[in-house]
Amino acid sequence: MPTIEGVVRRVTYYNQESSYLVGRLDVPGFKEPVTFVGHFTPLGEGEHLRLKGEWHTHARYGRQLKVHHWERLAPATLDGLKKYLGSGMIKGVGPVTAERLVRHFGSSVLEVIEQTPEKLTEVEGIGEKKAAQIVASYRDQQEIKEVMLFLQDYGVSPAFAVRLFRHYGSEAVEKVKEDPFRLAEEVHGIGFKTADKIAAKMGIPPDSPKRIRACIRYVLGKGADEGHVCLPRELLEERVAELVKTETELDIEPILYSLCEERLIFLEEVEGKEYVYLAPFYYAETGAVKHLRALLNAKVEGDTLFAAKAEQIFASEKLNLTNEQQEVVRQAVKCGLMVATGGPGTGKTTTIRVLVELFNSEGLEVALAAPTGRAAKRMSEATGFPAKTIHRLLEYTFQEGKGFYFQRDTDNPLTCDVLIIDEASMLDMLLFYNLLKAVTPGTRLVLVGDVDQLPSVGPGNVLRQLIDSERLPCVRLKTVFRQAQESMIVQNAHRINKGIFPLPNRKCKDFFLIEKEDPEEVTQTIVSLCQKRLPNYGSFDRFDDIQVLSPMRRTVTGVDNLNLKLQEALNPKKEGMPEVAAGATTFRLGDKVMQVRNNYRKEVFNGDLGRIHYINLEDAELTVRYPADLPGARDVVYDFQELDDLVLSYAISVHKSQGAEYPVIVMPIVTQHFLLLQRNLIYTAVTRARRLVVLVGTEKALAIAVKNDRTEERFSYLCHRLRRG
Repeated sequence: MPTIEGVVRRVTYYNQESSYLVGRLDVPGFKEPVTFVGHFTPLGEGEHLRLKGEWHTHARYGRQLKVHHWERLAPATLDGLKKYLGSGMIKGVGPVTAERLVRHFGSSVLEVIEQTPEKLTEVEGIGEKKAAQIVASYRDQQEIKEVMLFLQDYGVSPAFAVRLFRHYGSEAVEKVKEDPFRLAEEVHGIGFKTADKIAAKMGIPPDSPKRIRACIRYVLGKGADEGHVCLPRELLEERVAELVKTETELDIEPILYSLCEERLIFLEEVEGKEYVYLAPFYYAETGAVKHLRALLNAKVEGDTLFAAKAEQIFASEKLNLTNEQQEVVRQAVKCGLMVATGGPGTGKTTTIRVLVELFNSEGLEVALAAPTGRAAKRMSEATGFPAKTIHRLLEYTFQEGKGFYFQRDTDNPLTCDVLIIDEASMLDMLLFYNLLKAVTPGTRLVLVGDVDQLPSVGPGNVLRQLIDSERLPCVRLKTVFRQAQESMIVQNAHRINKGIFPLPNRKCKDFFLIEKEDPEEVTQTIVSLCQKRLPNYGSFDRFDDIQVLSPMRRTVTGVDNLNLKLQEALNPKKEGMPEVAAGATTFRLGDKVMQVRNNYRKEVFNGDLGRIHYINLEDAELTVRYPADLPGARDVVYDFQELDDLVLSYAISVHKSQGAEYPVIVMPIVTQHFLLLQRNLIYTAVTRARRLVVLVGTEKALAIAVKNDRTEERFSYLCHRLRRG
């Protein structure tokens, strides 16, 4: 197998999800840089590598080395040392600190870190604390290297090796050898397929019970990722059989029952058909029903008093509430649990405000909350009363030995008399259950949302199933207020929701369709709109006011490509402006970014949007400033090794926009997104805009979306259980 050594000249492509990388390597004795491809952790220019692989000729890109094994080598030159140390791989060392270290210690700098680390404090800007951080991070890198070398023999990418090390530390190799299938359950981002690949190379037989157990739980977990609370047993068995592919006929029944005995899964018959639940989802669905019934059956205090006060409000001339809004208030006064649903402009916010003022007038404690920070912020702004995220309301916290948990629960319930939840369509089954556990019977719980929007990202379709159960009071707000009727955004949102083609480009000037058919032209038009046309048209701020949404991540008009093009146009590379590369993404000062996974230690959550406020090349840290009026918002510091938690957010998916509102929404609407052109998706996107909607694409694509009222079925039996009595 050919082996080459050299210095990385350039990384031309890197995919963070798959860790696939294309780079150019300067190799002694070769006239031209060598193109190499394979799976790597993020590499920086100047790193010294040893690569083993096989040569092959790509039809378009020519001769390449397809890498099977690789390792980092100690840099051979002072310049290489600077680039290696300053690449962000070692926590606390950026390009500036790397320069100082190499200037002070020369070629012996790595030897100093390994053998005489106390000398590091001789360098300007390095105290004892920072020296200890550098040494610990450097040692971690050496251990990661060992894990990577071990896993390369099993065909596992370096990116997964890093995840394993972060989870297990120095025990990573030992844990993999013990049971590779545990990775699928214990390590975020490592699924059954990766664990199975390792197991196969370790000689674990295809019909191993461990393998089938892991596969069953993996399939149920993937089902949850698709929005399902459970899966039909028949579908589960089909998916497991597809994955394990044993030579003999697969009988998973003994393993299913074994998992049931361990209470890791639950089997339940619903209307003559068996369904399989992962334990947390079974407890959530059955527990939610128990708590819902308790709320419905409990007597609420002051119902007569508040009913009389409500009628006085209705009779006054200050507020002109619709009959539907009045009915929401009546139900909230007399019931322990109710739902109010309605589209834009139907007065949901006004109704919430009336309820808060009504209950406050007699000294009742009212709490407002929403599923996300952006939704809570919006609720506060719209009602004039403080609102929290549900996580903050339930006091989500971390404790050594216990992990993350909600402090508010059945044993330590919320103290409020009335709880109003906005954007209830975003509630998934697990969050809803945890919320219900903290609400004591006798408390009034009011759920407000728009059931016609996209369902929650997480498993379940809570709001829809509560309404469909017909077991709790539900009021649909249908009347669109006159002021809202003047907005084509509101008019067209309601037209879309009824399956009627919207009316763009009318006199109101707040809803446009710019006709472009070619996807490249669509992308160029969107960039032009954000860069010049919209700021000139309505004095909109390029960063704060305009948000691009897209139905898909990939394709020319998808989120990923739009982000690259928009960054290039709105925040291009500038001389002297600090920036940092993380895989294929370059983060610059001022970039719009989004957190893509929950980080409870930092208190930032999947979908939170901010701006890069500071890049510290000396300490290899980046600071994101999340909006100051977001509940709990602040400057959050990421070291360069944590940048895979962030993505650019000039463009985001429609799902990620749920719960937020923006002055301007721009969205591609093209037939290339055919699979995702659905009514509730376009409806959700349009209702995110306050002042202006600009769709770029074709009438044909828009018509497909408006006519397509099919929604993917979600397996969840909250509705069935409530109806069962």
